[in-house]
Amino acid sequence: MDVLSSLGDGFVVAFTLQNLLLALLGCFLGTVMGALPGLGPSNGVAILIPLAFTLGLPATPALILLTSVYYGAMYGGRISSILLNIPGDEPAMMTTLDGYPMAKKGMAGEALALSGIASFVGSFFATWGLVMLAPQLVKVALLFGPAEYFALFTLAFATLGGIASRNQAKAAFAAALGLGIATIGVDGQTGVPRFAFGEVHLYDGIDFLVAIVGLFAVSEIFVFLENHRGNADADASKMKIGRVTPPLSMLKKTAGAMSRSTVIGFIAGVLPGAGASLGSFLAYSLEKKVSDKDGTFGKGDPRGVAAPEAGNNAAAGGALVPMLALGVPGSGTTAVLLAMLLALNITPGPLLFQQNPDVVWGLIAALFIGNVMLLLMNIPMVSLFVRVLLIPPKYLMPAVAMISFVGIYGISGSTFDLMVMVGFGVLGWVLRKLDVPLVPIILGVLLGDQMEKNLRRAMTISDGDWTTLFASPLSIALWAFAILGFVAPILFGRFFRVKRREEDIGD
Repeated sequence: MDVLSSLGDGFVVAFTLQNLLLALLGCFLGTVMGALPGLGPSNGVAILIPLAFTLGLPATPALILLTSVYYGAMYGGRISSILLNIPGDEPAMMTTLDGYPMAKKGMAGEALALSGIASFVGSFFATWGLVMLAPQLVKVALLFGPAEYFALFTLAFATLGGIASRNQAKAAFAAALGLGIATIGVDGQTGVPRFAFGEVHLYDGIDFLVAIVGLFAVSEIFVFLENHRGNADADASKMKIGRVTPPLSMLKKTAGAMSRSTVIGFIAGVLPGAGASLGSFLAYSLEKKVSDKDGTFGKGDPRGVAAPEAGNNAAAGGALVPMLALGVPGSGTTAVLLAMLLALNITPGPLLFQQNPDVVWGLIAALFIGNVMLLLMNIPMVSLFVRVLLIPPKYLMPAVAMISFVGIYGISGSTFDLMVMVGFGVLGWVLRKLDVPLVPIILGVLLGDQMEKNLRRAMTISDGDWTTLFASPLSIALWAFAILGFVAPILFGRFFRVKRREEDIGD
């Protein structure tokens, strides 16, 4: 009952006109960004962080806006997947396998509506999972000391990148690069400048918002300039919507797929580093094994649309659990949200529920409201969102660039930060060409400072005895999960890559 009363207080916070309008705006913008191929939730949230600061929003409204963008982008990724066979983002890849064949059969509207309903089911029950699980995780988290926190951060680095990165060596390199960037600036313990090369602007270190917007938003501009050269991605003649409400028989047929995939997706989201991509992959794979008796999957089976959509949206909700309760992001987008919290001087982790209950419960209440808004918005406005796909990149990319530059300059007032942001944009573009994942870099920049501080504290308390890092059962368990999380993708990666190659062929 204590949880429910806290949630009730959260609805009081969320039910203000400003917060409802921000949730509505976030859902709309998120759906638009999710629909545009390549942008996706990480980039969508990264692009809008500067806007939230420019508007001068307090903590709760800013988070409501950005998490609504997050959920909206998870919904929106399915639009281009189903209509064009182009995944809006990585979690939407599995939706193309049956969504596009349904569209070719003239059932595009039904596929879009079904995916919207499956997304709602996955998100709604995942948010309830967040309500129930996060406060319980906080009780465990209060047992954490410096050694346990160091092991927890190591676990995040070992698993984030994981299966989705396809290459553990590249994920490890990206994490090391992020940690290296985090050490730039004056050492807080000794007062000695590190890696500043005499540049006074670097004494305060690299602002993680500058790094995030550069790596995600600015690099996306370079990728679009390279690949598209001003041409539109979509052709209006290809997009026939048809009926926009799925028949009751289709909903009955897919109900089991939605429920199974919601559970799998939520579990995948809660695991640090697994995220929505793994959630949708596991959901589709399991549903194919359970339901594909007649070989209809991959040929336009509605269950092949419902399963990955429920899975990836449930994973999006599940990824918020470790971020809020432990301060460790469960996915790339929650790493970006973690940066927003830190920029607002709010420290996610065990004490968040005690020190900032209005923020965390207001946010959770807003997720429920955003889910309902997305369901009501997505089905009637499908034709409008389809029009968004016709925006030529030559108009879209300058708008993204303008928001990024104006927002970052509005936060820092420093032209040096703008140059650093462009530098990170070039770095992000180069790393994408080399297929190096960007999320571990962001995680390194975000958590590197805390990781170093906790290691130093543990060493100071134990008088330099490194075995203190493995002294408690909790730290041993975390180290074991970290090793397993790093090794498992190497052992099982071949199976995953075969599946991914099938998807690419399907695209």
